[in-house]
Amino acid sequence: MKNSEPMFALCVKNVDCEDIELRKIYKIVPDKRASQEGYLRIVDESGEDYLYPESYFLIVDLPLMAKELLFAA
Repeated sequence: MKNSEPMFALCVKNVDCEDIELRKIYKIVPDKRASQEGYLRIVDESGEDYLYPESYFLIVDLPLMAKELLFAA
C-alpha cells in the first residue's frame, strides 16, 4: 500500500462488526504497521478509520473515475 492513489476494499465478512456492511466498498487508509499484523485501516460507517481484520475485505482495483467519485464522497 505504498501507492499514493486512494485504495478501496470490498467487505466480504463482518463478524461482530456493526460498523461495516457486507458487499460495500470502503476506503483504505494506508497503515504499514497494521498491514504487517494482518489488519486494514478502514474508514467505516462512522466516518472514522479503524482497524479491521484483513480477511474481512478484498482489495479492489477500480477504474480511475470510480476511485475519484468514491474518494470525493
